Amino acid sequence: MDRLDELAVFVAIIDSGSMAAAARKLRRSPPQVTRALSDLENRAGARLVERTTRRLSPTEAGHAMGQKARALLADYDHMLSGVSEAPLRGLLRVTAPVQFGRRHVAPVVSSFLDAFPEMRVELILHDRNLDLLEEGLDVAVRIGPLSDSTLLVRRVGEVRRLVVASPAYLESRGVPQRPADLARHDTIFNSLRPGPSEWRFGGRVAVRISPRLLVNDVESQLLATRAGRGIARVLSYQVADDVAAGTLVSLLEGFVPPPLPVQLVARSGPHMQPKVRAFLDHAAAELRGLPVIRPAAG
Repeated sequence: MDRLDELAVFVAIIDSGSMAAAARKLRRSPPQVTRALSDLENRAGARLVERTTRRLSPTEAGHAMGQKARALLADYDHMLSGVSEAPLRGLLRVTAPVQFGRRHVAPVVSSFLDAFPEMRVELILHDRNLDLLEEGLDVAVRIGPLSDSTLLVRRVGEVRRLVVASPAYLESRGVPQRPADLARHDTIFNSLRPGPSEWRFGGRVAVRISPRLLVNDVESQLLATRAGRGIARVLSYQVADDVAAGTLVSLLEGFVPPPLPVQLVARSGPHMQPKVRAFLDHAAAELRGLPVIRPAAG
């Protein structure tokens, strides 16, 4: 942890009054925050915070250091703001799911490049959630719950899981009225999906699927579904045009599971690069305006 970051942690501890609250504010683990304070006290050669069972409060030395730390951090931010007023330039690496990226993130990247002529963007489309740090990525679009709680998250809305089939298939095989009816139908399953071959509909309602067709690509899954090969479960943005045009029919609407969040994520830290902040602001505004993304509940 660099020295400025250490001071930012110290100020957060004083302002929050507890290690746990400071950790939540900074999106750090409590041990990281505790270690930063201990290291700072060792370097200062003085106790900076009084620890009680109810609240932390600065000692006289800690109060003085807190004032100086705030001034130093403010000067640092002021210096950076001067730099950030210069035109943005350089490379930004962005990742997104394949189909969502093609349809919706690529236009966002294009308009971002129009707004910032000296920027360059590399867009990496992959249906696996790539690790930002290991892959050297700046921003990712994530659909679904996040496994990494240390990421900076900006939620832009939500999408639903839909069960769909073609009118021709439903005419020949009938319309399922409840999830259990799916066991009697041909299904088309995405083989990239981890876990058992089952579809969950919220709560304890789960249906084990014996797929008639397995594919490892969403577009191939949709082509087979449109051709009447069976029933598929996909995300609402993937079939919005088909449902509107009537080429696919949304089924079991009364059993739709809870929606999935659509989020922009970036690596967290005390000082975000201006190019990352600019893209997050731009992309959030653009994606929130898409008709295929519903505003997040609450």
